[in-house]
Amino acid sequence: MTQSSGPRPRLDVRGAVDLSALARPSTPPGAPGSVPVAGSYVVDVDEAGFPALVQSSTAYPVVVLLWASWSEASTALAAELSSLADEDGGRWLLARIDAEANPQVAAAFQAQSVPTVVAVLAGQPLPLFQGSYPREQIRAVLDQVLAAAEANGLTGRVATTHEGDEPEPEAEPALPPLHQAAYDAIERDDLDGARQAYEQAMRENPRDAMARAGLAQVGLLDRTRTADLHAARAAAAAAPADVQAQLLVADLDVLGGKVEDAFARLLDVLRATTGPDRELVRVRLVDLFEVIGGDDPRVQAARRSMAAALY
Repeated sequence: MTQSSGPRPRLDVRGAVDLSALARPSTPPGAPGSVPVAGSYVVDVDEAGFPALVQSSTAYPVVVLLWASWSEASTALAAELSSLADEDGGRWLLARIDAEANPQVAAAFQAQSVPTVVAVLAGQPLPLFQGSYPREQIRAVLDQVLAAAEANGLTGRVATTHEGDEPEPEAEPALPPLHQAAYDAIERDDLDGARQAYEQAMRENPRDAMARAGLAQVGLLDRTRTADLHAARAAAAAAPADVQAQLLVADLDVLGGKVEDAFARLLDVLRATTGPDRELVRVRLVDLFEVIGGDDPRVQAARRSMAAALY
């Protein structure tokens, strides 16, 4: 998958895809078991490869299929989406994720059942549908995803995984050595190694914005790697004054794309706390601002609210 050497672009895709035309899900025939062999524009992703998958969505749309081996609908939908990905010739990438083998990723997408299909555009998740639908309805939804991607400049092409007549994509500029080391560490699920590489980059250049954002993202992944979304929400609801419980739910919300919910939760806690607890919440807000990006309007609005609450 393509990796970007610059800051992750931000965009707002809310309302970009109209799902009203989807009829009641059908249950196509199929045999439970493994999904079909990957096609030219299909990858199988686990938790270790998830950060790279998100990064690739800054070049082209990624359509994520969360599936399970026992689900007939999953295997049938995997075959349909693979065929559509081939039909579109690299305009988007199909990423298949075994929800049972990778529960943290499933929690990040807040998947309640399988199959679940989510688009990722420039790092932001866009829920599409759950269950199985006729090919023509899926085609219509994918066309809207592609239109939203094009409107936001995500017009890259996926490099085919098979040999063919298509030209090789242009090589992207190499990452700085420490950034590449951090990226490679994340790929192998070595978050400590990634953190050390980014910290060294910050020591060498305190103004390295990419390293600062990378540190924030690694921290978010580390804090949520063993968290269970439903248990975390239940704990936070049962103990509204438990600052750590509220912080964890906010982290999971950011990971799942519910950025405004996360900020609203932490701002409410900030207003209700004093002393060390308030400072803890302030630091976490600043950290999550780095994850999302300072040019994001949701960050700008939350930053103003934080300043009003503090001063």
